[in-house]
Amino acid sequence: MSPQHTHDFVETWAGLLAEGFDKETDLATLQVYLQKFSDDEVMKRILPRLSQEEISSLFGILGDTLRRHLSREEYHQLFLKESPSQSR
Repeated sequence: MSPQHTHDFVETWAGLLAEGFDKETDLATLQVYLQKFSDDEVMKRILPRLSQEEISSLFGILGDTLRRHLSREEYHQLFLKESPSQSR
């Protein structure tokens, strides 16, 4: 079975990495940072060091962003990787 999650952008982006240059560069840089951040080895090192406050803050930011920018169907299909028949 092939993996459901991808992190291809970080492997192929050859452009500028910077914040505040322009929106396109900001978005590309954010995508690279998030994909690097979610790397299994990085997570293995960072997660045990997080305080409960940091954990709650990250859950809040991520949850709020998902709710604000994805429909319920998109959330189930894109984030949870459920097929349409699995979505509630």
